[in-house]
Amino acid sequence: MITSNKKGDNMDFKQRARGLREDIDKTQKELAIIFNTTQRKISRLETGESEPTLQDIAQYCHYFNKSADYVLGYTNEPKPLPKK
Repeated sequence: MITSNKKGDNMDFKQRARGLREDIDKTQKELAIIFNTTQRKISRLETGESEPTLQDIAQYCHYFNKSADYVLGYTNEPKPLPKK
């Protein structure tokens, strides 16, 4: 199971995923369309019913321009992805 590193008040993926989506005022259905998946999959990721795949993590990182450490809840510092 992918969870935070337990060193404080960091969120885990499911909390971060929901928070990122809500921060931009998107519904699960809207994000599912953007990610070319189903609303049910977004729901399962946000409730912890399903574990994110590497592709899921990459999609969140790229779409929200956040580091994997932030998306996975290992840090509360929302660093953007490095520029290529």
